[in-house]
Amino acid sequence: MDTSESSSEPQTPAADEGKRTRRGRRRWAMDTRPLHRPAYRRLWSSTIVTAVGSQLTAVAVPKQVYDITGSSAWVGAASLAGLLPLIVFALWGGAIADSMDRRKLLLITNSGIAVTSVLFWLQAVTGLESVVVLMLLLAVQQAFWGLNAPARNASIARLVPEQELAAANALGSTVMQTGQVVGPLLAGVLIPVIGLPELYLIDALALCVTVWAVHRLPSLPPLAGTAPRRAGVREIAAGFRYISLHKVLLLSFLADIIAMVFGMPRALFPQLSSQTYAPYGEGLALGLLFAAIPIGAVLGGLFSGTFSRARRHGWMVIGAVVAWGAAITGFGLSDSLWLAVVFLALAGVADMVSMVFRGAILLSAATDEMRGRMQGVFTVVVAGGPRLADVLHGSAGSAFGARTAVAGGGILVVVVMLSLALAVPALRRYRV
Repeated sequence: MDTSESSSEPQTPAADEGKRTRRGRRRWAMDTRPLHRPAYRRLWSSTIVTAVGSQLTAVAVPKQVYDITGSSAWVGAASLAGLLPLIVFALWGGAIADSMDRRKLLLITNSGIAVTSVLFWLQAVTGLESVVVLMLLLAVQQAFWGLNAPARNASIARLVPEQELAAANALGSTVMQTGQVVGPLLAGVLIPVIGLPELYLIDALALCVTVWAVHRLPSLPPLAGTAPRRAGVREIAAGFRYISLHKVLLLSFLADIIAMVFGMPRALFPQLSSQTYAPYGEGLALGLLFAAIPIGAVLGGLFSGTFSRARRHGWMVIGAVVAWGAAITGFGLSDSLWLAVVFLALAGVADMVSMVFRGAILLSAATDEMRGRMQGVFTVVVAGGPRLADVLHGSAGSAFGARTAVAGGGILVVVVMLSLALAVPALRRYRV
């Protein structure tokens, strides 16, 4: 038999069917097109390591503060100690990212974060037991993170084409959300086995992998003739003026603020777990409530092929925020723990879609010389919105009851987002 003839005849229909099956699977499974770009693949691969490692430190710091003081108030104070440096340096870091080679800035800031993790390890392994030192180290770490995040996010638009920005954001967000699930669970397992200091050391070693991956990125200097001469208050103010003049950017920030401030009910999880869901076991209920949204977000990322190719990015943001509000409303009305977890997981899926397309809008609608500053504002909004929600929901839960506060917040999200979309058409008209 002639093998060349046999290999080209009746197998063609089956081969075509196999190709159609693979194409169909790619349409709903995770959209991995950006991973075919070597530079983006290096940046994304480094995120896999640090997403888990950073969560080990995020667990270790409050645990160590509580071990030293025995006070949850000190744990809250330590969290606030990192917020102000994050806000200030994220805004300044955005301006710096627009004025210098972003790869160089990433090398400096990732190295700084790694050194900070080593210092966390040293103070723990030497038994220093100083809350002041812990708070200072946390402030320094968050300052470096504020400088790092705008440059990292702004770099994506230089590493992948515009039509793959949504897919790239989905890949990055999926890794970060997975870290928020796996990291704390891993920390809980490791602390009794290897001890608290070693968590800091693991994070420091993971950051070395990140520095190596960033070192292998191409140079990312400002485009010719676009960089500001310096990175000061005037340049930061110019970023805010740019947002005010570009409605689609302003609306993308407002969409996130609406969803988070009115619809993020995490401050009420302890109250709900001890009252509404107490029959299921308070500890189990609390763990499930905190894990449900990140798990939903991860599932959304794993099936990003179902939405990442959409071109009407504005409508996708509007729909995702409305879906978030509806899911949070359903959560507030649920007296069954398992139904509540389902609604929170659906909210997590909606949040993933919203993050993907808000991020894509920021990268595609802004010019390269402004992308760093836009990402700086984005970092502040992402960090500040949930904290404002904690205050609002905590007060509303005390005044009206937890379930009423949650359901009311979800309804507010839907009403305000739809009203904004109807009143200002720029967002719903935006498309790639």
